[in-house]
Amino acid sequence: MAPLIDWSYFLHAWGFSTCNDSMQAREIIDDAKTMLAQTDNCYCTRAIFALCDAKSDGDNIIVEGTTLPMLRQQHSTEGKYNLCLSDFVSPHGDKIGLFATSVEETFGNEFSNDEYRNLIAQTLADRLAEATATLLHKKVRTDKGLWGYVPNENLTTEEMLAEKNQGIRPAVGYPSLPDQSIIFTIDSLLNLSDAGIRLTPNGAMTPHAAVCGLMIAHPAAQYFAVGKIDSTQLCDYAIRRGVKPEEIERFLTKNIG
Repeated sequence: MAPLIDWSYFLHAWGFSTCNDSMQAREIIDDAKTMLAQTDNCYCTRAIFALCDAKSDGDNIIVEGTTLPMLRQQHSTEGKYNLCLSDFVSPHGDKIGLFATSVEETFGNEFSNDEYRNLIAQTLADRLAEATATLLHKKVRTDKGLWGYVPNENLTTEEMLAEKNQGIRPAVGYPSLPDQSIIFTIDSLLNLSDAGIRLTPNGAMTPHAAVCGLMIAHPAAQYFAVGKIDSTQLCDYAIRRGVKPEEIERFLTKNIG
């Protein structure tokens, strides 16, 4: 799993810019690689995936009869269409993937008195959960027993980390899928406990090193940020979610304009 760790995001979690090449940044990565080599068997990795029938209905994605409302990108760019994840799912019938990965640490109290090494261990767990999702996505794309929509894909590790592959895997809480509460709906379809994931009342995942989201195969699918939404879209989204606007607003604080 280590070769699929994106070290630029590891540094970002430590407050460095993704292109930082300072001595301190290199030392942290070296320390992390050393720790990973010494403690690899202290990380327990899990992954689950389900391939589901789906179709789009406006800004909604209907998965196995369950509605997953999506949010449409709000800031306009001249000459470009405001995107929604539902745009990449056919209204006439399609497939969509649901996935989750998690990594649990079994260090016990080994680093309880060493804040630096404890932070490295936690950040490594986060990146290993993402690396597991990267590997799972590759298997889903190429293995016909899972989905296999590009069985002849032959990308290097660098190309995979640069997301040169066909299809996307937007995760819950990320810019394209910012509503954390949608994870409860995904849980009803995927059963996150099979990946060792438990949900708090606010939709946070335990263990903290966990990723959950969708896999979309459309060749034109791309990541985007929904950005700020106004009260009109908030109300529309709440109606589609079947809740009051104030109930959903607390999950979208970063997106409320």
